[in-house]
Amino acid sequence: MRIAARDGTRLHIAETGPPDGRPLVFANSLGTDLRIWDDVLPRLPDGLRIMRYDMRGHGLSDVPDPPYGMGTLVADAEAVLDTLDVRASCFVGLSIGGMVAQGLAVKRPDLVGALVLSNTAARIGTEALWDRRIADVRRHGLDTMADGVMERWFGRDFRASGALPMWRARFCETPPDGYVGCCAAIRGGDFYTPTSGLRLPTLVIAGSEDGTTPPDLIRETAALIPGSEFAIIRRAGHLPPIEAPAEFGRVLAAFLNRPDVSALASPGTRR
Repeated sequence: MRIAARDGTRLHIAETGPPDGRPLVFANSLGTDLRIWDDVLPRLPDGLRIMRYDMRGHGLSDVPDPPYGMGTLVADAEAVLDTLDVRASCFVGLSIGGMVAQGLAVKRPDLVGALVLSNTAARIGTEALWDRRIADVRRHGLDTMADGVMERWFGRDFRASGALPMWRARFCETPPDGYVGCCAAIRGGDFYTPTSGLRLPTLVIAGSEDGTTPPDLIRETAALIPGSEFAIIRRAGHLPPIEAPAEFGRVLAAFLNRPDVSALASPGTRR
């Protein structure tokens, strides 16, 4: 376990693979932690330096008082990569993690050589939606809204499986201040203009049954980046690394093996 500290906030990092391997970084979604990637990692190519971190307010990272700004979350990601001495990474972000990925690629192109945007968009929801969500959590907590979240997160097959209760419980373990803080960051996040200026290898992934960021919204974001690759994972919802890790891993591995991606940060090229 490693820690990156920024402005008094400690961010939990898990790192595996050779220290001189090609850097691959994962950022989690709202209401989850770095464990969402567990079943994807064994399906990826050998030789990668894999780094996952918990968003502030989530997992084992600190929970500062909300609200958080999207710029703060982007700066957190920047601090994680600088702490680990990473350059030219392939940065994978899901949902709010994908918004952070867009912001980081714009702010620090030296840190991001390729981008994977999963179940995310340049803008997610409306200010009114996030205001209601924040108020609901403040009044009632996460447990009362968990069933509705599970319905938006997961496809029908997964909701009928025995795995759903575990993920519902993990959602309810999220610190309310961390959840509310990140809701505020999403509320203020709008990357339509900055993302349209990105020019780097990009894979955009959608789930066919995603009730949070529907495929059409994700495809619209993919269209902002010239030459981006779009993939849809069938019978999966908002969290395909959990629902369909084999397919998610296959799509991600194919992207990592593309010549323009695999050449970005071969061993010995990190500064």
